Amino acid sequence: MRCPAFIYLDLGRVVVDFDHALAWQKVAAITGLAEADVEQFFTADDRPRRIETGLLAWDTLHAEFVRATAVEVDVDALARAAGDIFTLRAEMLPVIAAIERAGVPLGILSNTCDIHWQHLLRCRYGILPGGIGPLVLSYEVGAMKPHPSIYEAAVAKAGVPADRIFFCDDIPAHVEAARAAGWDAEVFSGARQLVEQLASRGVPMGL
Repeated sequence: MRCPAFIYLDLGRVVVDFDHALAWQKVAAITGLAEADVEQFFTADDRPRRIETGLLAWDTLHAEFVRATAVEVDVDALARAAGDIFTLRAEMLPVIAAIERAGVPLGILSNTCDIHWQHLLRCRYGILPGGIGPLVLSYEVGAMKPHPSIYEAAVAKAGVPADRIFFCDDIPAHVEAARAAGWDAEVFSGARQLVEQLASRGVPMGL
């Protein structure tokens, strides 16, 4: 295994954890709706895929929400409530710092939507985007993992051959798709395991 020329990390359940139930609770709190009704709206009509591939704009989704529920709620307030589902995985901070010290470029490859990404930027974690880039986000690319086109876009942004990219994701199907694209990829099982995987490939982690 060669030392990677570029590293991509998944976002959810690698750099940050998330829980969609928090969104249902918070939207219910500001609208007076039942949590089950909020969940049913946001998960119906293929909305998760449509919003994460950029096919459904937040303004449009907000208008659909108001129409479906007969609840008038501010578009930004709804976005804040629906987007507040994340907690930082603090154990990943020294891993990201070690990758930066090693001088290996680091990017994010994630299935996400605009309101989630904007919420993460507002959280001021410091690492997002910080020194991380490029960012390959499904709603901007118009494709989600494990579709081959998002990996093609990520290779183009990395600017290195596919076989020089290391990728870590918590979903095995996304890892298999990366390997099919010629990448070196591993399923994420924890910060310590990621350190060992990178060190075994010659990245001087120092951890």
